[in-house]
Amino acid sequence: MKNGTPRIDGARLQGWAMVVILAVGAGLGIATLCKSGPQRQLAETMTLSAFLGGQTAGAVNHAMAHDLPIGDWLSEAGGILRWRVFGSGGPQVTVGCNDWLYLTEELRPWPGGDATMKARADTLHAVAKDLASQNIALQVVLVPDKARVENAYACGVSYSVQSQGRYASFANLLRDLPVVDLLATFNGIRNPLYYRTDTHWNQDGAAIAAAATASATTAPIARDRPFNTEFGSEADRAGDLLRLMSLEHVPDLSLPLRPLPDRERPATTKETNPPADTGSLLDDAPVPEVALVGSSYSVNANFHGALEQAMSAPIGQFAQAGGAFWGSARDYFRSPAFKETPPKLVIWEIPERVVNQPISDEEAAFLRNWRGE
Repeated sequence: MKNGTPRIDGARLQGWAMVVILAVGAGLGIATLCKSGPQRQLAETMTLSAFLGGQTAGAVNHAMAHDLPIGDWLSEAGGILRWRVFGSGGPQVTVGCNDWLYLTEELRPWPGGDATMKARADTLHAVAKDLASQNIALQVVLVPDKARVENAYACGVSYSVQSQGRYASFANLLRDLPVVDLLATFNGIRNPLYYRTDTHWNQDGAAIAAAATASATTAPIARDRPFNTEFGSEADRAGDLLRLMSLEHVPDLSLPLRPLPDRERPATTKETNPPADTGSLLDDAPVPEVALVGSSYSVNANFHGALEQAMSAPIGQFAQAGGAFWGSARDYFRSPAFKETPPKLVIWEIPERVVNQPISDEEAAFLRNWRGE
């Protein structure tokens, strides 16, 4: 038993349980495709050209998404079974203790990880050099893994050797660049800095990271526009790891069917004395001197607002959920916002866990372009 959750160690029992779930799912799928609506849609695609062109598969997927009876319930039932009986979060989530969850993606090793990190580090150096030629400063914010910071709750979670050394290795590759060392900042803080049921930092972690970033930044920008943060009523916050377990919408009962969601007070940051809006078309609003690119860490937990408050400066928000290493930066550097109104400072937030993951062909082209290859 782990974390008070009953567990049955038996691959055979788990296998039979999943066979039952799959059998029920297959039966529901067949029943769905036998309905009149899906039958009509399928009939229109039952040609060889439609099959090879993907229209048949598209009709099946549409039926599964819109006509499958109790589809959500079946997914939730499977998630409850995995967690409640087997103590498992499924293939994407690793279960710690006291309802703490970890993203499996940040725990595992990746083939060719060292070469991948080197390629991305070389790109950051090239970007910094290119920006400097335009009198634009670059500040890198390297976000340590949740499993690294909140290791007290891992309780035997397997953290690969490659992952253990990843933060220090990548930071060393960036030693000639201005990098905010958030791991050093987070070390020694006893309160949790990441959500239990989400892979991202919580509001405390985001605020501390924002303060560290503002303190480390030496770019010559105006820092004379104060911001203030207000908090709403406390409410449940079911994190992305519960969603990956198909437990996001499961009710919380006296017999727990899922790890309990986090609780927080939603934060909203606004400028204290914003410039007056004259309503004139000729009176353009001032363009922020700072641009933030990065991943969902910059989108969640009010990091953007906390950074504006810590820096006393408006910041253009260009980060993207799912931006990983390069997605947000790629889009921003190609955008009219960058080309027509360049900033004085670019803050590039990068999750540690993505730096040694495989590089897609599209990203490889982006990296080669920046390195001038």
